Amino acid sequence: MKPTHHIDDATLLSYSAGALPAALVVVASAHLERCPECRDRLLDADQIGGALMQQQRVDTPPAEDARAAMLALLDVEPEVEHAALPIEIVEERDPDRLPSALHPWFGKSMRALRWRRVAPGVQRILASGITGGDLMLLRIAPGSKLPLHSHGGNELTMILDGAYDDMLGHFAPGDVADLDSETLHQPVTSPGVPCICVAATDAPLVFSGWLARTLQPLFGF
Repeated sequence: MKPTHHIDDATLLSYSAGALPAALVVVASAHLERCPECRDRLLDADQIGGALMQQQRVDTPPAEDARAAMLALLDVEPEVEHAALPIEIVEERDPDRLPSALHPWFGKSMRALRWRRVAPGVQRILASGITGGDLMLLRIAPGSKLPLHSHGGNELTMILDGAYDDMLGHFAPGDVADLDSETLHQPVTSPGVPCICVAATDAPLVFSGWLARTLQPLFGF
């Protein structure tokens, strides 16, 4: 089944330009492995970036100045630069195999994961050693309603197994939620099986309820 929720155009341009935070690069690369539509759009983003770089060469500025000018035209911040990961195209999915972009951080097998409970119905594995934000796997019990929240920055979440629904629609395996600080949502996981996803953030979540805000330091979100 092909994904129905995709990476935003601005995120793809940042990915192509090497200006996306490292944690978000991992999730974007995982989605690109399984989404031919976004791979085609990435080729377009690469061409746009190349054309903008060619325009900047008219005055032959230093390479770093040309790149900064290109990023300004793309309206992305060049503060954290991370190269895109090699994309392994996966046509037939083994349900136990994690996307190859996740292997350095979580291993290859979903069955071998060692989860840590961080809240009722929520388990997590936090990647260590990554820069440019937080990268984590989440396993959320079926039929769970997460607290209403927004985002202090950007969040990129890809569904690996199970599903959830929120104001943006139904998210199933392969789908990615590309969220910014203006998004307020409350995911509700589907019944039947846990929802397992990989999520990257470049700033803490912002919870609306006082109880969730009080417990946030304990849960580490």
